[in-house]
Amino acid sequence: MTTTLRAFAASAAAALLLSLAACSTATDQPDTTAEEIPDGQVAVAMDTACSGDEGVTLTVDATALEDADDVSATWCVLTDEAIDASEVLELAVIETEGTDEYGDQVVCRVNNVPAEDLALSAEDGSEYFEMCESMPAAFAYWSMWVQPAGGEWGYAQEGLETLQLQPGEGFALLFTLNGEPAEPSA
Repeated sequence: MTTTLRAFAASAAAALLLSLAACSTATDQPDTTAEEIPDGQVAVAMDTACSGDEGVTLTVDATALEDADDVSATWCVLTDEAIDASEVLELAVIETEGTDEYGDQVVCRVNNVPAEDLALSAEDGSEYFEMCESMPAAFAYWSMWVQPAGGEWGYAQEGLETLQLQPGEGFALLFTLNGEPAEPSA
């Protein structure tokens, strides 16, 4: 892509951000970020789901945990090309932590949730503390999901660094505790 086209793309993203700000009040203005990604394409993350195939909808859901509502949200990462799942998270300012044994192929924490000192209660009443050493407990874990455009949610078949998402798809990080929730909501 030429320098002129990159400048145009950056200007268009800035204009979009200004338009969004002008249409919003102080109480309903979405959190946005703009960043140039490798191909010179500009993506903007907003605190809302995408409409149609304008980008990739990211959902982070930790509602299974008490006091983790500030981690749960939905963003739209505007793109007209495939994008790595790790880039989607970066644009939405979501930090993940892997495990000692499996690295980033397993998501252990999202924005420090669950915290190392949080007691996760199993159905049998025992408590578990996530230390991110190996695989998380079978009853308390983050899972990655992909929803093809117009399709059903399914487990992601690749890790964050290799998973490619297409415009119109949904991507979710879901914390499940004792089987709930079993999959992302619509």
